[in-house]
Amino acid sequence: MIKRLIITLMASLFFIGSAATYSDEAERVTFKNEQSKSDYTVLVNELRCLVCQNQTIADSDADLAKDLRAKVFTMVEAGQSRSDVIDYMTTRYGDFVLYRPAFKMKTLLLWLGPIVFLFLAIFFVIRWVRKQSVITPPPTLNEAQRASVRDLLNKTD
Repeated sequence: MIKRLIITLMASLFFIGSAATYSDEAERVTFKNEQSKSDYTVLVNELRCLVCQNQTIADSDADLAKDLRAKVFTMVEAGQSRSDVIDYMTTRYGDFVLYRPAFKMKTLLLWLGPIVFLFLAIFFVIRWVRKQSVITPPPTLNEAQRASVRDLLNKTD
């Protein structure tokens, strides 16, 4: 029973390891010159994975990222410049595909949004703190009210 379990685990590990090696082998590309390799490396590190959204296409294992890397490779190997590749990607996927989008009217919210939200948060926190710091003193009792409270307390004893 234990032998069978160990053999099954070893076989599973072998197949998982070989599948990972196969996928890495399929992704390897060869460049015709160093400039193409340099352009490719810069581009895949400038473009955002649209599936992961917090990784470049160089870092992502998503299928879309693999397709985008392949498209970048074919465009670079075809002799297209970095700006041609970036223009193609932004035309197709929008400015969000860029890890650092250009500062223009369409991306104004991307650049200024966090600053606006920070100032709004600071404004509301200051308002809330000021409202909390205004403490109204408890109402004072006049002599007649104090006497009636004393009478009520003495009656319960």
